[in-house]
Amino acid sequence: MARKKIALIGGGQIGGILALLIAERQLGDVVIYEIPNSLGMAQGKALDILEGSPVFGSDLRLQGTSDYRDVAGADVVIVTAGLPRKPGMSRDDLLKTNVAIIKEVGQNIGKTCPNAFCIIITNPLDAMVYTFQQASGLPHAKVVGMAGVLDSARFKAFIAQELNVSVEDVSGMVLGGHGDTMVPLIRTCTVGGVPLTELMGQDKIDAIVERTRKAGGEIVGLLGNGSAFVSPAASAFAMMDSYLKDKRRALPVAAYLQGEYGISGYYMGVPAVIGANGVEKVLEIQLTQQEQQELNVSLEAVKAVVAEV
Repeated sequence: MARKKIALIGGGQIGGILALLIAERQLGDVVIYEIPNSLGMAQGKALDILEGSPVFGSDLRLQGTSDYRDVAGADVVIVTAGLPRKPGMSRDDLLKTNVAIIKEVGQNIGKTCPNAFCIIITNPLDAMVYTFQQASGLPHAKVVGMAGVLDSARFKAFIAQELNVSVEDVSGMVLGGHGDTMVPLIRTCTVGGVPLTELMGQDKIDAIVERTRKAGGEIVGLLGNGSAFVSPAASAFAMMDSYLKDKRRALPVAAYLQGEYGISGYYMGVPAVIGANGVEKVLEIQLTQQEQQELNVSLEAVKAVVAEV
C-alpha cells in the first residue's frame, strides 16, 4: 500500500518537530515547503531527519521544497507558515502579516491538494482557519484549526503538576477561541474520575485557568525569541493521526460551526470527532448559563478579528 503524503507548509520549529514525529512513527512521506529564501532550512531539516531514520528504524521519504508542485496530492497539509509571536506581542498583533501569507497558501493548496485534510496552526488561529478555508475553497469539514488540543493539554498538564498525579488520569477540555477568552470547562474536568472541584480549591483552579489562557505568552517570554513549538506540533500530530487512521477520536479543535452552541459561520474551539472524512461530527455539550456566556464572550473576540480579515 502506498504511503500517505504529508505536506508541512512552513519549515520552522513546529514544522521540524512535526517532521520528526511523522518520521519516528512512520505515518507517511514528508514534504516541507518553505519560501525560496528559507529553502535551505527546510532541506537541511529534511536531510537531518532522513539521516537519522536508520537509527529509529523508519522507511520514508523527506523533502524540502519551495515549489507547490512537490506538495501536490498531499493527503494531509499542516500550515505553520507565518510570523511567530515575539515578547509583548499578542496573537492578534500578527494579523496583518499572517493574513496575507495564509491567503496565498490557501489559494495554492486549493489548487494542488483539493482532497487534503488541512490543519492550521498559524496565529491568530481562529481567524487564520477562516481565512484559509475562504481562500482554498476546500470543504469546511476538511479544514480545522489546531488550538483546543493544545489548550486542553496545557490545562491538564498544569492540573497534574499541581496535584502531583499522572497526566494520563486528568481529563479536561477547553472551548472557545485560541486566546485570552478561551473557556476551560471546570465542571467536566476529572482526575481519575473524581471531579476536580473535590480535589482543589477554587483559588487554585482560578489560577490554573488564568495560566492556561496566558500559557502561550508565558513560553514566548521565557524563550525570548520564538514561541511554543513542541506542544503545538504534538497536538497537530494527534489530529492528523486520528484522520489518517480513521480513529474517530473526540478532540477539541477549531471547527466550523453551523448552529452548534448557538454559533453559525465561524470557526471555534469545540469537541469534534475526527475521522477519515475530516470533522465528522461536532459534539454539543449542554452548557450552564455562565459557560455559555463565557463562550459568547470568546465568540465576540473571534468575530472582531475575523471582521478585520
